[in-house]
Amino acid sequence: MNPLVKQLNETIQQQNPHVFDMLSPLGKAIYFPKEGILSQSAEAKSKAKAYNATIGIALENGQPMHLKVIQDTLSAYAPKDLYEYAPPAGKPELRKAWRSKMIVENPSLAGKGFGNPVVTNALTHGLSIVADLFAGPGDAVIYPDKNWENYELTFGIRRGAELVNFPLYNESVQFNAEGLKEAILAQRDKGKAIVVLNFPNNPTGYTPTAEEGYEIVAALLAGAEAGINIVAVTDDAYFSLFFEGSLTESLFGQLAGLHPRILPVKVDGATKEEYVWGFRVGFITFASESEAMLNALEQKTTGIIRATISSGPHPSQTFVLQALQSPDFEAQRLEKFQIMKARANRVKELLDSSKFEGAWTYYPFNSGYFMCLKLSTVDAETLRVHLLNQYGIGTIALGSTDLRVAFSCIEQEHLEDLFNKIHQGVQDLEQVAATK
Repeated sequence: MNPLVKQLNETIQQQNPHVFDMLSPLGKAIYFPKEGILSQSAEAKSKAKAYNATIGIALENGQPMHLKVIQDTLSAYAPKDLYEYAPPAGKPELRKAWRSKMIVENPSLAGKGFGNPVVTNALTHGLSIVADLFAGPGDAVIYPDKNWENYELTFGIRRGAELVNFPLYNESVQFNAEGLKEAILAQRDKGKAIVVLNFPNNPTGYTPTAEEGYEIVAALLAGAEAGINIVAVTDDAYFSLFFEGSLTESLFGQLAGLHPRILPVKVDGATKEEYVWGFRVGFITFASESEAMLNALEQKTTGIIRATISSGPHPSQTFVLQALQSPDFEAQRLEKFQIMKARANRVKELLDSSKFEGAWTYYPFNSGYFMCLKLSTVDAETLRVHLLNQYGIGTIALGSTDLRVAFSCIEQEHLEDLFNKIHQGVQDLEQVAATK
């Protein structure tokens, strides 16, 4: 065994043996090499004053070599902030700025122990790191029945975990905290569970209320008190897009320091929060009262990054950092938030009118990018194809009854026409069925 692996594993075992038991075989084996090319290059960068012949980039005139045709389009940025490799854990200034942002937006983190965010290649990469570190064959990964389909690929197909679903809503059409609790407690024999909490939810656009948030935390605590080690993952892809009557913080803050058998992991990013989908800048953050534990988990995370993508793109990290540091950032983000909120409110106004009665109901939504119709009379996939072919409208069919509509990408003045056409599509299919 590599001495670094042994040291990291011993640290984790000493600080919290429950967390060590949460690690997958890969999670126990991974480490970040401290005596390889990167570490030697870092040492040379600070000491090699004559010539630094260590790392695989090209220099010219004292700065990273670059093509004028590229630099001309990026002339506002210094070449050193674009062309050099970013560190595997991410640009240090960006990590610090994102951590400060987390504290401002999540007051429940006050006084809690949590690490420095590690930069990922957006949210999917962050979840993949979670799977690599903690998910192994047969491990239970728990999340609602209404979910982002990539969870199955990330945890099930890639890592062989057992996917455990529970109904998102209870009979009162509120978050089904009791169902979550039952799913967790069903893992007593395994002694381990990975719980993924995605709010605002994709595909429904639902975020729990404050009371429901307490119930969710209580469900995880019940599992921990029953002797189950829980990796509690908050997938905060759509964080900050909270429009009405919901939590406005990540549950990461309430889960931090809650119980030794609960390891909170926050996965978030600039992707949706700053409307930079193509930049692929995300973060993964661990909570623990032990600095030694946080350092060990960061080293293992960085080892995963080094072994897969080596490091994330430097230019997009620079762009996000500059945005976070701009005095206009918050005002501009609020402006976009208001546009998104107005679209959500307009959708709700349309759906609460009586004109679509009988065609569908809709699942509660109060946040995010999406909402879901529950079709009453026609099949969702049949309707999806009909809308696409007959009206040029794209939607997402989920199962036999649910149709996801992304109001985020529809201008407010077009929303009524959109839902009118969806309704017409339903009527078309009803007429066809009636003639058979």
